[in-house]
Amino acid sequence: MKSHREQERGFALVLTILVISLLAGLTLRFNIAMRSDLYASATACDSIRAGYIAKSGFNYALAVLAEDTGKNDFDSISEAWNDKAALSGMSASMFQNGLFELEIIDHSGRININQLVGPDERRNKEQMAILKGFLGSKQFGLWPGDVDEITDAIKDWLDPDDDGRAEGAYYKALKRPHTCRNGPIMSIEELRLVRGVTMELFYGTKENPGISSYLTAYGNGKININTADPLILKALMNGAGQDLIEDMIAYRAGHKNNLKNPNWYKKLPGSEGIITTPGAVTTSSTFFEIYSKGFMGAAQKQARGIVKRGHAGLQIISWKID
Repeated sequence: MKSHREQERGFALVLTILVISLLAGLTLRFNIAMRSDLYASATACDSIRAGYIAKSGFNYALAVLAEDTGKNDFDSISEAWNDKAALSGMSASMFQNGLFELEIIDHSGRININQLVGPDERRNKEQMAILKGFLGSKQFGLWPGDVDEITDAIKDWLDPDDDGRAEGAYYKALKRPHTCRNGPIMSIEELRLVRGVTMELFYGTKENPGISSYLTAYGNGKININTADPLILKALMNGAGQDLIEDMIAYRAGHKNNLKNPNWYKKLPGSEGIITTPGAVTTSSTFFEIYSKGFMGAAQKQARGIVKRGHAGLQIISWKID
């Protein structure tokens, strides 16, 4: 039978083991908590740095657009602001362990939805024809009747009255009821609220593109023929064959070709009888979207905004970072 002293020694040993185990557990939990806090702190720091890198990319884009202003009196896809790879490629040398990806998008090469209704609050027939021609492209898979309904609904969304068939009771009866803008839209995303503009039509599917990347809410309605997408060129060149559109794309990509005159396409075979609306075509761009994504470690932030370029310089119309 063990003595009382031996029992005390055994109890002390067990108690010591328990205390050491407890201290080891607490130390482990403390280390985990410290590592988590340290990681969270590093991530937060990287996120802040990524935000500043994104802002730097945005400011760099402003400088590129400002420098381009004095180079020539027209804008084309061959200019430095349209070279996404070049704009982004040099950023890694500007930051330690960070970089930005930068893209400048010409909104003057898009169809301005707000121009469907003229200053006199009447339908702008020329702009309506361009939009209908665009929506009628086979890529969108719309029937002619669908095109008419959608363009009428957009027009009714913009004009100040409530008499259009697309307005009033229809929007109020929706699961999420809303009213018409009855004025110019603030952003192209607002079209998602318009009758007939489905999510698939707006954003596109795997099979078909969406209309959102071809439309804008900015500008005077004139479309830059030097930067417009082929689908928009097709709508502008009413009656043009695919061969002419492809020749136009090839011609405007030539660095030595003078693209100042909006009638340069008339030099190309197959352009006979093709006439664009004079008030709808230009060769210079005014509104640009800047999209800058900053990276630092595992963190990333993006800055984007709309910029207006004019004789007085650059004006930031809208801006956000997230």
